[in-house]
Amino acid sequence: EVRAFLDGLRRTFRAIEKSDCVFIAAINGAAFGGGTELALACDLRVASPATEMGLTEVKLGIIPGGGGTQRLARLIGPGRAKDLILTARRVNAAEAFSIGLVNRLAPEGHLLEVAFQLAEAVVENAPVAVATAKHAIDEGTGLELDDALALELKKYEEVLKTEDRLEGIRAFAEKRPPVYKGR
Repeated sequence: EVRAFLDGLRRTFRAIEKSDCVFIAAINGAAFGGGTELALACDLRVASPATEMGLTEVKLGIIPGGGGTQRLARLIGPGRAKDLILTARRVNAAEAFSIGLVNRLAPEGHLLEVAFQLAEAVVENAPVAVATAKHAIDEGTGLELDDALALELKKYEEVLKTEDRLEGIRAFAEKRPPVYKGR
């Protein structure tokens, strides 16, 4: 049963990562184990002052099974990931921000407001370009630099063919906000 549960969890998290949509985690309070793993699968993370995060599974005689060992190390580096995972240490919002585990800190009572502001900043941009940039970052992170740069060029050439690129250039020249259609 554990294997089936983890397979479902992993498929869900990978679907988040592979989606063209940008996922923003708004974290309020305790997010341990699977809660932190879900946040790690998201593209961006916003935390309230009450946030506490950690991959504390070793205290239970197991390890993070939803991708936490891999995603955390890629996000904050292997040394910091080992510090958190091997000690089952919990971090508060301020430390999570300082080590790059979360992208933004929200003032008390303003978590959703900050998360929505972040979402609005993303949505203002060309959807195809946003999705392509997301995939270029995710796919290129594990590659050697020359291969990653070749991937970036390939992704850049993909967005050159879009109507949104032409709209962005026209809007810039006409000094007006662009109206993107996702094509």
